[in-house]
Amino acid sequence: MASARPEDDEALKGDVFFHVHFKEEGFGSVPDLSLREPPPAYVEDPTADQATSKQGVEDEGRPEYVTGWKLVGLISSITMACFLVLLDMSVIVTAIPKITTHFHSLTDVGWYGSSYNLASAALQPLSGKFYTYFKTKWTFLGFLLVFLLGSLVCGLATSSMMFIIGRAIAGLGSSGLQNGAMTIIAAAAPLEKRPALIGLTMGGCQIGLAAGPLIGGAFTQYTTWRWCFYVNFPIGGLAALVILLVPIPDRRVRCDVSPWRIIKERFDLVGFCLFVPWSVMILLGLEYGGNRYPWNSANVIGLFVGGLLVFAVFFLWERRKGERAMIPFPIIRKREIWTSCLSMLLLFTTIFAASYYLPIYFQSVVGASPFTSGLYMLPSVLSQLVFAVVSGLLTQRIGYYTPFSLLSAAILAVGYGLMTTLSAETETARWVGYQVVVGAGRGTGMQAALVAIQAHTAPEFLAVATATLVFCQTFGGAVFIAAANAIFNNTLRGELADRVGADAQRVLDAGAAGLREAVGPRDLAGAVASYAKGVDAVFYVVVGTSLGMFAVSWGMGWRSIKAAGRSKGGDGVA
Repeated sequence: MASARPEDDEALKGDVFFHVHFKEEGFGSVPDLSLREPPPAYVEDPTADQATSKQGVEDEGRPEYVTGWKLVGLISSITMACFLVLLDMSVIVTAIPKITTHFHSLTDVGWYGSSYNLASAALQPLSGKFYTYFKTKWTFLGFLLVFLLGSLVCGLATSSMMFIIGRAIAGLGSSGLQNGAMTIIAAAAPLEKRPALIGLTMGGCQIGLAAGPLIGGAFTQYTTWRWCFYVNFPIGGLAALVILLVPIPDRRVRCDVSPWRIIKERFDLVGFCLFVPWSVMILLGLEYGGNRYPWNSANVIGLFVGGLLVFAVFFLWERRKGERAMIPFPIIRKREIWTSCLSMLLLFTTIFAASYYLPIYFQSVVGASPFTSGLYMLPSVLSQLVFAVVSGLLTQRIGYYTPFSLLSAAILAVGYGLMTTLSAETETARWVGYQVVVGAGRGTGMQAALVAIQAHTAPEFLAVATATLVFCQTFGGAVFIAAANAIFNNTLRGELADRVGADAQRVLDAGAAGLREAVGPRDLAGAVASYAKGVDAVFYVVVGTSLGMFAVSWGMGWRSIKAAGRSKGGDGVA
């Protein structure tokens, strides 16, 4: 495909993305991204790790992969790195009271979490371009270094503003770690062996989301809140060392031009400059709505309107750029890709629901401490990890991933249906069993969307497609938390007004952890029941998102990854 300017063709000679074939699909011509032959520009770097790649292709045309203990070390390391990303999202929850007291900064509480999430979400789509054009190993280590730098700034912070800046830096670093982990797995193992590795990695890193409040509570209570961030260094340092030592096949689009020229002409910087403001405005609107400002305030409405207007411009620009866009439309338009992204988005609503609202149930209704509430969530965490590995192995054996996404959605609908019955009278055995069911559902579908993306995306677009998928799960989680928070608060207020009456506002101000100190014995039963109803209302919503996941999962395709791996030399591009 010729570039927009003749000089670009000369400067980027040989940098052909893929051969585009057009086929009729009902309406107009739709580009088929299937690789009919290996694209000449998509080669492994001849300077890459020779012990593993042998310049990427053996005589029979199948690329070399990482095996044995090297693969074990590599998967363990990227799992640890992704564990830190999700740990950093949740570890701050139980540390915030101490941090705000230390800095006398109660008004900055909202920024402690949102600065991390906003920075991470804003850079995620662009991170795919880095993995497309630069060496996978050094790109991953670069993002990990930025993440650890942000953790260092947080740990050494002497003011609230310095802490917020550190959180933003850590968010920028985290933006490329989950995407990078999936890119490394795609380079290190053939398609038919990836489901088990993806399931293990995703299941392991999800422990960070549930363990965050537990770890944060322990550090805050027994040492100092600063260790919530210092703990990243031994884990991250070990992960970086192993990744540095293990040879990783370097499958990237090679351009014989300077890195700056690549960034300028291939990274769609205009698209990035449009993407950041619309995503930040939408996320800020969700953050502020119902918390700092009313939903019908000019501040919140202005953010949503501004975000939608900039999104419209971004959409038109990306469509104009075609395959050179930051989020290439020829990829996203494929049914298997957009349904996989939507399925992952809906799956993460179920993950965030348990991570955010089960601790509220345990602290307000059961009366557990923040530390103990983290322990009470272990059944869902362990169940998720076990079923993520098992479903990955079964996908690898059977060859089809879509059935596991469908089964996951069905189990989640049942599990969260059971969760809607939680009350002050629920026995321990019941809420443990309900969590096991929910964890099984989450683990069963954990790898399906990622495997679908890898099965239906050309190798040179894999990093960009994966980055888009990761953004969908982050953005979807933010949207869900905002919606769930509004539903929870409205339900709680209504229940408290009926059960507690004039003291309702005092109960709300006390929060879940301080509920029993805020109300007297006469009103305690009513306040506890009100919190249980609020949590139940959120779980009703998650039943709906689980059913939505079941519906969209049918579009993820029914392609055998075993056959795809054999026919395409291991990469299995659809």
